[in-house]
Amino acid sequence: MPGMSVLKLDLSGQVTWRYTGRLLRRTAHSLVLEAFFDREDMPLLDLVLKQGDRFVETYYDDRRYNILEIHDRDGLQFKGWYCNLSRPARLTPDTVSWVDLALDLWVWPDGRTTLLDQDEFDALVLDPAEREHVKIAVLELEQRFRNRRPPP
Repeated sequence: MPGMSVLKLDLSGQVTWRYTGRLLRRTAHSLVLEAFFDREDMPLLDLVLKQGDRFVETYYDDRRYNILEIHDRDGLQFKGWYCNLSRPARLTPDTVSWVDLALDLWVWPDGRTTLLDQDEFDALVLDPAEREHVKIAVLELEQRFRNRRPPP
């Protein structure tokens, strides 16, 4: 399958992170790709994201989030899901780009969730309607993961 560029953007449209993933599948409104964590090891709650961890990433052009399914580089043990709240992704044949809205939801394999970076989200200049859309997206994700069923 072909490689794809992934572009994480800030509110002004500036690229804040760029990497390449391998396209696994595409639907009318989403795509799934495989990528490997390309940063130094980073603590996250009670675990560590390691350089080389395997990510199976799902992006949607009709939802306000993306979902990263994370597997450990050593033995590929499933660590959990990292959900970025965002504007709907822009999906082209060779690129996915998305605007990060700072708020993140971590989901452990047992379905427990923790909201991350609320203070950064609160500091963003967003209109009330967009804030409400993000709140609804968080509730949707929490509901799905409560039953350990990530959105398709």
